[in-house]
Amino acid sequence: MALLSARVYAGLPTEQANPRTRDIDRRSTADVVRLINAEDRRVPLAVAKCARELARGVDALAEALAGGGSVLILGAGTSGRLAVLEAAECPATFNTAPRQVRAEIAGGKRSVFRSREGAEDRPGLGRKAAASVRRGDAVVGVAASGVTPFVRAALDAAKRRGATTLLVTSNGRPRGVRADIVIAPDVGPEVVTGSTRLKSGTAAKLVLNTLTTGAMIKIGKVYDHWMVDLKPTSRKLRLRGERIVADLGRVPPAGARALFRASGGSAKEAVLMARRGLTAARARAELARVRGSLRRALREGAR
Repeated sequence: MALLSARVYAGLPTEQANPRTRDIDRRSTADVVRLINAEDRRVPLAVAKCARELARGVDALAEALAGGGSVLILGAGTSGRLAVLEAAECPATFNTAPRQVRAEIAGGKRSVFRSREGAEDRPGLGRKAAASVRRGDAVVGVAASGVTPFVRAALDAAKRRGATTLLVTSNGRPRGVRADIVIAPDVGPEVVTGSTRLKSGTAAKLVLNTLTTGAMIKIGKVYDHWMVDLKPTSRKLRLRGERIVADLGRVPPAGARALFRASGGSAKEAVLMARRGLTAARARAELARVRGSLRRALREGAR
């Protein structure tokens, strides 16, 4: 995969100068802070304009997960670190299995803590990152410029393997990219020219939050506003699980605590136990029958 010429690269939206931040190095500290904050306020508005593409992306991820597939999020540099962060948060929040939502960063694990910028220019690494992708999976490539060889090669390989491909970028729809869905918030030029860890990075984080959270909602890992599939691996999460059981199970805190423990730390099972008077084993079986949907299990039990 040929690298872009210097002239073409300089013409990318993410490489343009921001007229609003000229002479920022001569401003007072307070002015610098105000300028950065003013630019940051543009990001949510830009993401909101991508609502249609975001909805398509949420449905694509939900379809992959509901069908037994996986979601791979990948990128280089800042984009790769955001991919790692997004994947790392899913097990505790939504009790996903390790293979369901995973991440790849150009340069491997060491790149999470120490920048290895040259890795993004190696398409072979991108193809290797997508080597385990199967038909029915969804692959999300994150690249502010949209032209990162690592990401483009990974999306190309994933598409050839039959996966649904998404590109999260700040550069419109780059030519030649193998992406079924392109989510491209137009955040404008950065405060510091070309520093896409700023607005572009913030936009990518908002997009990834929406994609994963929306998908988890669609496959039944959220009931009302509660993360009912949380994995209680810390005191904070255990206490949250008990609050979920108390609220949805309509029981006092002491009863919620006992039910949560009896269920082995499953908020869904404990709520069913409370609302329908079931044993933990029976609640587990009921949830398995309805593919983990607490709403369906409660609705059918009320008939």
